[in-house]
Amino acid sequence: MRRILVLTHTGRREAVGIAIAACEKLKEAGLSPVMRADEAAQIRAYPHSGFLSVEVLGRDVQLDDIELGMVLGGDGTILRTAELVRGSDVPLLGVNLGHVGFLAESDKADLDSTVTAILNRDYTVEERMTIDVQVWFDGARRAHTWALNEAAVEKADRERMIEVVVEVDGSPISTFGCDGVVMATPTGSTAYAFSSGGPIVWPEVQALVMAPISAHALFARPLVVAPESTLAVEVLTRTEARGVLWCDGRRMVDLPAGSRVEVTRSDHPVRLARLTRTPFANRLVRKFQLPISGWRGPAETAANAATTALPVVGPVNVVEPPRNLEPLLRDEFFGPEPVQNEQGETR
Repeated sequence: MRRILVLTHTGRREAVGIAIAACEKLKEAGLSPVMRADEAAQIRAYPHSGFLSVEVLGRDVQLDDIELGMVLGGDGTILRTAELVRGSDVPLLGVNLGHVGFLAESDKADLDSTVTAILNRDYTVEERMTIDVQVWFDGARRAHTWALNEAAVEKADRERMIEVVVEVDGSPISTFGCDGVVMATPTGSTAYAFSSGGPIVWPEVQALVMAPISAHALFARPLVVAPESTLAVEVLTRTEARGVLWCDGRRMVDLPAGSRVEVTRSDHPVRLARLTRTPFANRLVRKFQLPISGWRGPAETAANAATTALPVVGPVNVVEPPRNLEPLLRDEFFGPEPVQNEQGETR
């Protein structure tokens, strides 16, 4: 039996209705829907939810028995689900019920075609880099966590910015006061780092991004470094301002002055299922509704371009630089050049 894990945002009535419909369509296709026990109970508690027939993860089946995770919701729901499947071979297929939904692959209107693609295994799987995050204080490691999108060091108090020093591969780059610093993966470059003025990095690019948030400094530019690099942010003790670390907006660690946050590439990626091979540039334009009117496309290639018997060469204007200006300039500014007579006297 092929089992599909269905996860959704049970706090939204629309998401609950779509989850019930998805489970019914999966069963009609001969697939077995699986849900977490708490989510299945919350869905059954909704009035008019009908009869929900699913297997329960951890009771009826284990994670290793799951072929694919079908996530109904926005990017937040996908990030929550990534906590569950990270470290396994289960890929996640997102059905967007949110707003931008950069991690999602299809929309709720495409639910039928999505189930068909799952049935036919008509999808590809790509691995997305995650980051390993460690927090150090007083020479001891106080926390160890991870992130798919970003690890953000932020100020803990609204009325006071934090003083930090940023570091790459053991070398300090700069110190400044700021609202925070975002350390992101290519996947996270379209999330918090993007809002902080960081660059958009194509998912295929292996790199790490560091982007300051509202830094009070002349040099506070985003940095893009090698995936093998180590990024670090230290909360300086020159003030009493405290910081806080947020990973994917879900896991939080307090950062007293003197704390150090280190970020490296993790050995455990998250696997995402893709239904199409749409270029990332097209996804970027569609998700952000970017204007592209006036685009004419690339020029014709040499193989397809029309040819003529003789090469067509346009007129060429040759501009010669002025010459022999030295005597003119000397006469103008210094008078005539001195001349010696036969007796060696200068006139």
